[in-house]
Amino acid sequence: MKITSLHTEVVKLPLAKPIPSGRMTIQSIDCILVFLETDEGAIGEGLVFTLNGHRLPALQAMLQSLEPLVIGANPDESTAFWLRAYADLGFLGHGGATMVALAGLDMAMWDLKGKSAGCNVSSLLGRCQTSLPIYRSGGLRLSSSIDELQEEAAGFLKQGFKAMKMSLGKVNPVEDRARVAAVREAIGFETTLMTDCNQQFTAPQAIRLGRMLEEFQLAWIEEPVPYHDHDASAKVAQALDTPIASGENEYMRRGILDMMRAGAADILMPDLQRMGGPTELIKVVHCAEMNGIPVSLHLFSEMSLSLAATMPNVKFLEYMPWFAPLYTQALTPNANGQAAVPTAAGWGYAFDLDAVARFKV
Repeated sequence: MKITSLHTEVVKLPLAKPIPSGRMTIQSIDCILVFLETDEGAIGEGLVFTLNGHRLPALQAMLQSLEPLVIGANPDESTAFWLRAYADLGFLGHGGATMVALAGLDMAMWDLKGKSAGCNVSSLLGRCQTSLPIYRSGGLRLSSSIDELQEEAAGFLKQGFKAMKMSLGKVNPVEDRARVAAVREAIGFETTLMTDCNQQFTAPQAIRLGRMLEEFQLAWIEEPVPYHDHDASAKVAQALDTPIASGENEYMRRGILDMMRAGAADILMPDLQRMGGPTELIKVVHCAEMNGIPVSLHLFSEMSLSLAATMPNVKFLEYMPWFAPLYTQALTPNANGQAAVPTAAGWGYAFDLDAVARFKV
């Protein structure tokens, strides 16, 4: 089996409610959908994205620049392709658009591997979990009032989620404490609650806030300081009983290994596109396992689920509803607040081509 063509589609997914964050207000999720076709007629699918369409043409050009390397490749030899592309991209560096572009092709390659074998990607790698806990992300924002936070949190419970994440980052930490207390009141202590600081604090500020929040039994405090300041993150992790989670903004094994050496996080959160695709992500998660570090995979739920099913140290999967409109199947929690690992060939989730046409740019 050989890959004979690379095709991409650009889609824009407007958010019903813009999301204000520490760095920008997110208006839309803009994706490049990747389709690799083989001489046997099979099609593999992948997806990478930017926010608000920023630099999307540059990312698409980077992805298309890898076409000569992917045409003629055998999906069953995906690591050989990945190594060739990684070497070819070396002059421009192994971070940013180069690795995101590689990720899109690698995702589609793994989808083809599963389809060629007639099984889910999780079966290729050897499942050890048939379902995984998922947490609802993308809500409980800083812009919401306390009443709105409680109403939204209660709504997530009704949808079947038994874990959810909220944003922190008020100037006065007393406000953050009051907001966490309100959500905890709404969902009780039986529901898992995570928080995300979006890199807005210094280490002393994060430590002060973290101590104020200890009583609420948070599953983690995410990115309390700038992600690249591993020393500061390590100071926060050492000072608090609540686990510190980070890693979604790191690229490749180099970034994650630096975090582990510094003790920068109790929970690692590698991102499928910043890791350059499944080939590298798998290695990174197993490296974390060897060091006794739990993992929560970042975004890309429809693909990450099959990968996480093969990784015993993956304790949670993030569910962000951004990409859901593009898929034929919906990823929903079961009665236990978990997502069942799909059994269909490839990723087990396929793009809805009618939806792709509606959102196409």
